[in-house]
Amino acid sequence: MKAADEFLKVATDYQLGALDTESQHPFTTSLSQMARVDVGEAVKLMHLVDIHALRQFAAKSAPLADLARAIAATLSAGHRVFLCGCGATGRLSLSIEVFCRMGVLQVPDPEKIVAFMAGGDLALIKAIETFEDHPEYGARQLEELGFAAGDLLIASTEGGETPFVIGATERAAELSTNPPWFLYCNPDEQLVKVAARSKRVIENPAIHKLNLSVGAMAVSGSTRLQASTVLMAAIGFAFMHQHDPEKAPGEVLQLLRHVAHCDGQFLVPFIEHEAAVYERGAYVLYTSARFGITVVTDTTERAPTFSLVPFERQDDPAAPASWCHFLMPDQPGAHAAWNSLLHREPRTLEWPDVRHVAGAEVLASYDFSAQLSARRCIRTHEAEQLQFQIDGEAGEMVWEFDGLKHQIDLTGIHEFHAHLLLKLLINIHSTLVMGRLGRYLDNLMTYVKPSNNKLIDRAVRYVRLLAQRRTGKLPGYEKVTRLLFEERDKLQPGEPIVLKTLAALGVTV
Repeated sequence: MKAADEFLKVATDYQLGALDTESQHPFTTSLSQMARVDVGEAVKLMHLVDIHALRQFAAKSAPLADLARAIAATLSAGHRVFLCGCGATGRLSLSIEVFCRMGVLQVPDPEKIVAFMAGGDLALIKAIETFEDHPEYGARQLEELGFAAGDLLIASTEGGETPFVIGATERAAELSTNPPWFLYCNPDEQLVKVAARSKRVIENPAIHKLNLSVGAMAVSGSTRLQASTVLMAAIGFAFMHQHDPEKAPGEVLQLLRHVAHCDGQFLVPFIEHEAAVYERGAYVLYTSARFGITVVTDTTERAPTFSLVPFERQDDPAAPASWCHFLMPDQPGAHAAWNSLLHREPRTLEWPDVRHVAGAEVLASYDFSAQLSARRCIRTHEAEQLQFQIDGEAGEMVWEFDGLKHQIDLTGIHEFHAHLLLKLLINIHSTLVMGRLGRYLDNLMTYVKPSNNKLIDRAVRYVRLLAQRRTGKLPGYEKVTRLLFEERDKLQPGEPIVLKTLAALGVTV
């Protein structure tokens, strides 16, 4: 098997099980079971993990003042601030740019804020597979956007080892005397042992490092949860206080107060109802004008995390419909919807070798405008489609779904804090919906899609761990890897690669 052989040649570079972000959180070892039998208790557990992470974040927040100073100095000198990431950190980077363009985060000139993620803007809603494994892609995207001397790069990677982000960061350090910032969520002593590329960055004096380790995720390895929350908050708080940097660290305690005050128990009927909708074969359309970028982020991240069908291409009539989709009903067409979501023209990659997966023509085929509803009626053969709206006037956030309604009082809360609070709440919501549907086991991502080297290793690790728990014997890494590649070639949409590989080993879960 050529693909398995190629992976095994580099596997030691991606064996990251020793990292905090890949470990199992002790609070949530029975999360999947709890999601099915006591949703309120499951919400409580995830809320506790969030609180615990934010407390650790608060203890490490002092350097946010220096990041705020770097932003202010860059912008006052007429230079640009670039933000980059991959997957969840790519989406948070794009979100920060959108917040600047919306006025949620005040900057002198929003055009001076440029965010990019691995695979271009299309990757916001559709995973561009294998991109994160290429440091040269990160450097190339940075250069093509015109990064120059004096510009500042703020790079974020939850694990601290993503090759794409490291490639962009190292290139920024070469191109600009303005040192790039590298934000990550694993202890230095762990990273330098498991990834030479991380060690290289950590020991590079031309790069500012900001370690925001907050421990394990509520679902093992699911860094779209606590890690991406603290990274987004860190960058956003630095932007908020670029003119009064010493106030930036204090925003963490303010966020902690907001989160502690909203325990999320109102989510219980929403979680139970959305899971029941999918179980009966119906679909959900999420919509939000005010919170669009935050809602679409959670909605799209469900597909790679839980092996759901992703948002469908509208030029492919055979593409199955995703269980849930994002909708902008006030926008007349795809181009208008993209521009409204991003508050600018979308940026695509027109490189000859990737244009077919990340170019403008492909992006235009992903439509979340008013036209989507009718198209999905045809695609789903007139199946029921329920609208889930998260919006609200100033001073409130309102959740409405098929007769359910809940209003959150946001009086006196900064709009950026409102987006962070929504991120935490909707992450809990979607995670527990998927838990009720059996899309992870205990707190392990058994439905993880092994689309890059890190995720292949994660899937192999989970197979070995679950096999050992059930048989008392730990199967060999190479054996499991080869079986996983065999099963991946046969995998049907929505099937769990970890459980299929376990079955191939003869282990019953």
